Amino acid sequence: MQSFTLLTVVLTALTGVAAPVAAEEATELDAVVVTATRTPEPEGETLASVTLFDRAEIERRQALSVPDLLRGVAGVTVVQSGGPGQPSSVLVRGTDADQVLVLIDGVKVGSATLGSVQLENLPIAEIERIELVRGPRSSLYGSEAIGGVIQIFTRKGGGALTPRVSLGGGSYGTASGSLGISGGGDRGWFNLGGSLERTDGFNACDGRPDPFAGCGVYELDRDGYRNQSFSARGGFRFNERAELDAHVLRSDNRVDFDGGPYSGNSARSVQQVLGVTARLSPLDPWTLTLSGGRFWDQYRAYYDGAFLDRFDTERDTLSLQNDLALAPGHLLTLGLDYQEDRVDGTVAYTEDSRDNTGVFGQYQGRWGGLDARLSLRQDDNQQFGTQGTGNGALGIELPGGVRVVASYGTAFKAPTFNDLYYPVFGNPDLDPEQSRSAELEVTGGLPAGLWSLSLYQTDIDELIAFDPFTYQVANIDQARIRGLEATTRLSLWNWALVGELTLLDPVNESAGPNDGNLLPRRPQQMLSLDLNRQLGPWTLGARVDWTGRRYDDLANEVRLDPYTLVTLRVEYALTDSLCLQGRIDNLLDEDYETAAFYNQPGRGFYLTLRYEP
Repeated sequence: MQSFTLLTVVLTALTGVAAPVAAEEATELDAVVVTATRTPEPEGETLASVTLFDRAEIERRQALSVPDLLRGVAGVTVVQSGGPGQPSSVLVRGTDADQVLVLIDGVKVGSATLGSVQLENLPIAEIERIELVRGPRSSLYGSEAIGGVIQIFTRKGGGALTPRVSLGGGSYGTASGSLGISGGGDRGWFNLGGSLERTDGFNACDGRPDPFAGCGVYELDRDGYRNQSFSARGGFRFNERAELDAHVLRSDNRVDFDGGPYSGNSARSVQQVLGVTARLSPLDPWTLTLSGGRFWDQYRAYYDGAFLDRFDTERDTLSLQNDLALAPGHLLTLGLDYQEDRVDGTVAYTEDSRDNTGVFGQYQGRWGGLDARLSLRQDDNQQFGTQGTGNGALGIELPGGVRVVASYGTAFKAPTFNDLYYPVFGNPDLDPEQSRSAELEVTGGLPAGLWSLSLYQTDIDELIAFDPFTYQVANIDQARIRGLEATTRLSLWNWALVGELTLLDPVNESAGPNDGNLLPRRPQQMLSLDLNRQLGPWTLGARVDWTGRRYDDLANEVRLDPYTLVTLRVEYALTDSLCLQGRIDNLLDEDYETAAFYNQPGRGFYLTLRYEP
């Protein structure tokens, strides 16, 4: 009944009548997006399905982590194997976590061995903005951008000297704190920040005596987590034609988990990214951007304190991008990307490095109410050769403020070092995974806000999976994913409402007994409703997330039940610079799983005292 009521609210919002839009909402529509095209464009003019979170929204939601912030977003599924610090997977439009590209301040990040990013370890206190682009973007970024792109921007600073501090604590022995200072004046900017988080946690895995059930062990202890992070960013605008920006982010983590003498039961990991970007405008219509970066991913596994394994990966990237304004409303982009990955550790890989060179071009044009985007890219990889991708989108403005966007794109994901070279398991003859995606999006305005509907299909071939006949991974799987996303943003009687609905049909089309089954851990229905209201110094908020049934396995024999999560938020402004925030998670104390046998937090209470002038 509760899910039916929420669905009614969302559908009513998409067609209904409401109070006038608040003036501040019109300002939000002018937010700038850079990830969808690698160039700045107003959010309202992009031809991609985009969700933005700025610093104000992150604090309003009182997000505890990046996966926590992304939970409930249309088209996004968050899977977590336990509590804070435990492995998290963010699935976009039914694709795997390693088929979603992650950037930090423009630097491509991710483990070269696993192919994914530990989003749960990135410090939410050091993040200024997150842009989520749904749909293929390999034609601009290369490998991994099948389901979409998540770009995380660290705090930049600028303006007057501003200190900040926050202290928090709550359930499961959770404590957190952050310090920072930013400034720079009119032409410069800098930010320094550090944060610490720790929690006693809870038992991550509901173990079984059967080694093939859950994590296969009995370790009924609390699995704690600790995170220490640091970020720095600075830059200077020399004149209207030249500026320089540099940034660094480091996250140092320790987590306990339920494991055994071969996999370990605790781990220490470090993620660090360093980048520099120079922008020049030699001529008025020409902007030249040169950027470089390095990403480190280090992992150490221990069992009862004894060292087991070490995995280190490094990724160096270099990019040269030229943006040429051909005429008002017409922009041509030509660029070159270079990437080198290296691995080291206790496991001996047949190959321990490889490089990739990508050349790309993009045209953006506007003729009155007609917009067009066309991008092409060719990647030349040292291991698997060349790979071509493309993307095209056409947007048309219709009467009544309605816009229709049709797009089609291809994408690919390169095999990881584990896929290719892990002893016994790896297969050096693997080909990249391939995808084709088509999307139709319709957006429009309401008397009190905005609405959007997206219908899409993604076909993925050459999926890499374990072959029981060869005991190696091989290109043996394929999938077809269809989905519908509906979003509405309203301002009703001083309430801000956001409703997001996802309907997903992720089908396994591989030959064999699993043909026609649903892909694991992808719910077919998700519904989210977020409400917020300010009453003088008080800000009140509530969120309801409903997730439908899923299966945990390819055979569709292990079912994960639907669940509903209710979150309450309150904030009180003690002064213009000091506020006290409170949050209750899982108000109904729902017992649920996003991965079979792995526990999720029950009802939790959290308080944060925040100071920032």
